[in-house]
Amino acid sequence: MAVRISEALCQPCGYHEAFKVELQVKRPLMPVQLSPEQVGLEMLCLCGQLDLLIRSQMQQFQEQLGQGCSPEESDTFQAQGSEILDQMLQCLEHLPKPMPQLEDYLDMVGLSAMFPRVEVFLIQGSPVDMLERPPMDEYYFHIAKLNQLLVLSQQLEEDIRHLGSHKYIAHQLSVIYQVLSSFRGIQVFSEIKKDIEANFKQMKQSLVVEEGSRHEPQLAVHYINWILEITQSLTSMVLSLPDELTDDVHQAMTFVSQFLS
Repeated sequence: MAVRISEALCQPCGYHEAFKVELQVKRPLMPVQLSPEQVGLEMLCLCGQLDLLIRSQMQQFQEQLGQGCSPEESDTFQAQGSEILDQMLQCLEHLPKPMPQLEDYLDMVGLSAMFPRVEVFLIQGSPVDMLERPPMDEYYFHIAKLNQLLVLSQQLEEDIRHLGSHKYIAHQLSVIYQVLSSFRGIQVFSEIKKDIEANFKQMKQSLVVEEGSRHEPQLAVHYINWILEITQSLTSMVLSLPDELTDDVHQAMTFVSQFLS
């Protein structure tokens, strides 16, 4: 009770702007020094992120125009775009002094040619699409297809080895076939497709069980070995990245190689 009726020891003062601090939630807790090579690789990633952000905003512009609305930048685009630009400038701080201007650095290392949308955005301050698709547009699509092919092949191999039922194996193989069909002009993939076409119907038919049977569908050993040969071949090829699989990612690989050599 004594505490309730006693006088306050002191009165808190009002907020003064002198106490303002700058938040650094996006910066690492421990200082990190990047080498020029690491700066180049990090800038490649950041340019890719900004390019995808610009493409997403351009898609929103098209949707707004289709709805009869004037195109307006979203708050998300402005916030994320500013954050990426800030990260780019932070990267440049790791380079030897004097620190180059962002546009000059991108020109110097070749990133402005790889990501022309980013270059125009830095100059004009607003997202603009290109009349011709830059070669790097194919990079993400190609990498996504390779990753899909790898994951599907590994999953099919895992399932055919360990699942007690092979009921869905034919469906999984057909999905792999569809992904293979999305690649053009790759001889090895064409040969695997022909192999699947020649054996798929018989393999699928072998999984049919009589109505009322309690037995789970099981592939014969020769079909199991055949599918494992396909999945292992695809996995090995994607992981080794032979020349015929790198045409659509050549520009990015060339850039990375100059910083890793």
